[in-house]
Amino acid sequence: MGINRDNIKLSQLRTLVAVAESGNFGEAGIHLGVSQSAVSHAIATLEADLGVVLFVRGRHGARLTPVGEKILRHAQAMLGLLEAIDREAALAKGLQGGEVRVASFRSIATHVLPEVIADFRKTYPAIALSLTEYRGDYGSEHALREGRVDVGFTCLPLGDEFESWELFRDEYVVLFPPTVTLPDRPLTWEDLAAYPMILPPETDYCSVLIRDHFARLQLPLSAAYHITEDSTIVGMVMRGLGITIMTRLAAEPLPAQIQVRPLPTPLERVICVTVLANALHPPAVYAFLDTLKAHLKNTSHPLLKRPVYALS
Repeated sequence: MGINRDNIKLSQLRTLVAVAESGNFGEAGIHLGVSQSAVSHAIATLEADLGVVLFVRGRHGARLTPVGEKILRHAQAMLGLLEAIDREAALAKGLQGGEVRVASFRSIATHVLPEVIADFRKTYPAIALSLTEYRGDYGSEHALREGRVDVGFTCLPLGDEFESWELFRDEYVVLFPPTVTLPDRPLTWEDLAAYPMILPPETDYCSVLIRDHFARLQLPLSAAYHITEDSTIVGMVMRGLGITIMTRLAAEPLPAQIQVRPLPTPLERVICVTVLANALHPPAVYAFLDTLKAHLKNTSHPLLKRPVYALS
């Protein structure tokens, strides 16, 4: 004959777990904030409802019977599910308002974030989202460190105060004017040295990365022009004023006539989404990260179609 399930109370299951963990009715009562007699009554009532003995009582405490051990595991699972229900409800309440402040650099703000923000607003219309665009990588890092934003798009490496997840890798390529005749073979560094070089300012993150790359290869690098805006650099290449080294994402959209070739020795920037490691992030921040993850998983963008997103 089955038990009357309506008689089983969550308070009885909590008492069962407390007694099993403490091995003593009195200590279980202290943990639960009730009297020892209330603990004894809850266990006795549960045993009567189930029709089995859960504990062997003795002078040295209470020990689970074999069937008590089996029922304990189910009780723990049920209480775990109740906690999960509570977490889901708390998350839903936390997503009925609030704000997510995002910092990014231009190529991510142009090619990734518009669709992510549109999806986010559709799913979470009550959450405000602000976006600040910085020139280069350092702006997002500084804004995160100073607490002005919650989420930043950055490039590795960063300090220990940050927690970052790699999204994808953006390859550096060489852009040549339409009028240049390129050899029908892989480029060499000598090929690049034959043209004036157009680069961002020396303090720009990409410029630093390119210069470090040349330094590791023990190659000379001299820029004929230092230009801040990517679009201006592309325009100068189109006019035959020189060549440039730029990431594929930053170069988009390119004029059809521009010639694009890989570097003789590959170079990539690792694009990450970053938060402060020890900050207490509201549910809205995690909702934004989940939206970003879903977008990168399903994107059809040719430069992002093989992301290596590792955010769990």
